[in-house]
Amino acid sequence: MANLGIPQNTIEILQKYHFNFQKKYGQNFLIDTRVLDKILSAAEITKEDCVLEIGPGIGTMTQYLAESAGAVVAVEIDKNLIPVLEETLACYDNVTVLNEDILKMDLVKLVEDRNGGRPVKVVANLPYYITTPIIMSLFENHVPLKSVTVMVQKEVADRMRTGPGTKDYGALSLAVQYYARPAFVANVPPNCFIPRPRVGSAVIRLDRYEEPPVKAGDEKKLFSLIRASFNQRRKTLVNGLCNAADLCLPKEQVARALEEMGLSPAVRGEELTLEQFAKLSDRLFEQST
Repeated sequence: MANLGIPQNTIEILQKYHFNFQKKYGQNFLIDTRVLDKILSAAEITKEDCVLEIGPGIGTMTQYLAESAGAVVAVEIDKNLIPVLEETLACYDNVTVLNEDILKMDLVKLVEDRNGGRPVKVVANLPYYITTPIIMSLFENHVPLKSVTVMVQKEVADRMRTGPGTKDYGALSLAVQYYARPAFVANVPPNCFIPRPRVGSAVIRLDRYEEPPVKAGDEKKLFSLIRASFNQRRKTLVNGLCNAADLCLPKEQVARALEEMGLSPAVRGEELTLEQFAKLSDRLFEQST
């Protein structure tokens, strides 16, 4: 099968199947072989690996993965792409295509069934509108992972790896850095896709920690606290947390916990490190139980 990373080959297969891009699925197909090579190199795929690809599209990156991996499981939500994938991946016997919604699948079971429960590597050109739910689903459900190498909107890649005190720092930064070590791979301009997105993209690799870098007594409560801290960025942390109905935290209790940690009652969530959030969570929820 022709290399789909070459624009003319992509155009030919799209015309053959009279394919119409679905805006609701955020479809932008990669047409740059250099970027594909960078993704494969960053993901460090070997014949020992089982790769989970999210959103294979017409199979452009799937072809590259199939050449390098032991097995590839590609999950595609758009049923109109299944006949295309059957053609473009016909010569690879190590690829399984599943017509499913990745956010509705039991991925722990998938890894158990397809790789005996051993950690998989995730590689994906993620639809921008659901990047965060997909990343968080992989981590929060404790899917056995070695690494996640993904193409995302550049702004999202910046948020994943930034630290306290910056405008991009927020709940996603803290969540990603709790579960994984982020590493920037490459910027990818809009002209590397068909159709062209309106924003720049970036490839980022997330290496899953065996153990989180901080200890929190209750992981779910920690992330409820973090989300509430950034829901109203302009408010002080005290007011943001007290306004969060699901936390039920009195203002005095939050102020006292911050004081015990040597923090000002006027501090904002964007100023706290992951370690400080973990300590604050333990103080607040140990006191309230």
